[in-house]
Amino acid sequence: MKQKADIGLIGLAVMGENLVLNMESKGYTVAVYNRTVEKVDNFVSGRGKGKNFIGAHSLEELVDSLERPRKVMMLVKAGKPVDDFIEQLIPLLEPGDIIIDGGNSHFPDTVRRTKQVESKG
Repeated sequence: MKQKADIGLIGLAVMGENLVLNMESKGYTVAVYNRTVEKVDNFVSGRGKGKNFIGAHSLEELVDSLERPRKVMMLVKAGKPVDDFIEQLIPLLEPGDIIIDGGNSHFPDTVRRTKQVESKG
């Protein structure tokens, strides 16, 4: 049986890389995804080599690699990118799964997104 991750992270820029390295150092297995697939491969074979990371080349792979209930954290640019990722994630997730926006979104956007996601279950 393939190993499952405790949490998934979207966004492997400087903050994302450092956050997942910290999570992994505390004993968590982390699935990582970035729009630019090369960033995933470079991270897993570079700073993440030999550690408990699962590289994902698609959001479907990311979600499939997670233990239930699934927890997906996003560290992406505030605004439309957050909305776009949420729209793509909703059909892949189930009630009880969690989406975490770890970026610096404007609070009213967070309230709107929370209502949107809760309305989908």
